[in-house]
Amino acid sequence: MITTAEALQIIKDNLGSFGTETIPLSQSMGRILSEEWFADRDMPPYNRVSMDGIAIQYQAFQKGNRKFKIEAVAAAGAEQKTMQDSDACLEVMTGSVLPKNCDTVIRYEDLDIDSEYATLTIETIKKDQNVHEKGKDRTANDLIVSKNTNISAAEIGIGASLGKSQIKVLRLPRVIVISTGDELVSIDEKPLAHQIRKSNVYRLSTSLRSHSIQVDTAHLNDDPNEIKTKISEFLKNYDVIMLSGGVSKGKFDFIPSILEELNVTKLFHKIKQRPGKPFWFGRYKNECTVFALPGNPVSSFLCMQRYFYNWLHLSLTNETPVQEYALLEEDVHFAPDLTYFLEVKIRYSKEAKVLALPKKGNGSGDLANLKEGDAFIELPRGKDVFLAGEAYPIFRYRD
Repeated sequence: MITTAEALQIIKDNLGSFGTETIPLSQSMGRILSEEWFADRDMPPYNRVSMDGIAIQYQAFQKGNRKFKIEAVAAAGAEQKTMQDSDACLEVMTGSVLPKNCDTVIRYEDLDIDSEYATLTIETIKKDQNVHEKGKDRTANDLIVSKNTNISAAEIGIGASLGKSQIKVLRLPRVIVISTGDELVSIDEKPLAHQIRKSNVYRLSTSLRSHSIQVDTAHLNDDPNEIKTKISEFLKNYDVIMLSGGVSKGKFDFIPSILEELNVTKLFHKIKQRPGKPFWFGRYKNECTVFALPGNPVSSFLCMQRYFYNWLHLSLTNETPVQEYALLEEDVHFAPDLTYFLEVKIRYSKEAKVLALPKKGNGSGDLANLKEGDAFIELPRGKDVFLAGEAYPIFRYRD
């Protein structure tokens, strides 16, 4: 049995590689960019009016002019206009091209307008005010977005402005989530007294889909021949197999021995932690990674949050995820010499501190208790009292 640190190092040493793919920009939310984006022209591409109002030549104001004859109107989307009289003005709309022979924009709020003239109602203006100068944000060929950027709505907006209708992103792994066990029935069935409805496969696959991963699901009964036949097929068709159950010491826990028969290399089995101790991790010919998670619902969910998403982030970016910490709000006592992952409710203090309120349930089978928390807090081995106010890593499963 290994420590959590040793397990994480083994996972880091056995990352996946899934290539790239080209997808529509509109479908790229949450994906990892695998190309660089450069400005195809200056940003903004022209001297842009940033307030509705009038455009003048500042020199006219310096000469004492406070009333300007309106020559024309410059709308957004229209070609650039030219002011003929240096003592006159043009009405301009936000986003329009600053007219030639103009250098300053005065907003409507500081003017009285009639049909022919605009009169200032303020005494002070500044040269170049309310003008967003051409190229002030970026110039043509500047790097705008780097590779390995996690695409948000901000990047999608930038991509649209650069004409990126199709973009290259890192391909996500093909994943199948498999439930195991004769005691499980479909969610639309009424279970007998000795049965329960499937839940792990729904929770795990939904979590993966929230990260834009396309997921297939399957169920295996406690039949060694069926398990071996199906997993043999899955190993050839998926980048990741995520199993739930069948990895402990029970008489019907066939998964570890069958994976060995199928030449899946065991990289570790069992971690000094609670919950999730029976977790099994291995690789098949550098083609498929196997996460064989415990069957208890809290255990499987914790192992996904703590280990799978770490592996996925490193596989895609080769960068260690930024770790978030929170302060315990209550003392916690835990005697076993194991790393303890405790469900906590997250809130924020007035001083903007992240606080974690323990929400201890009734063990790794207490699925219902997950709704009481937002995250797991990791309390390390080597001590049995964890005091309120101490900071420890957290792993969120709820935004």
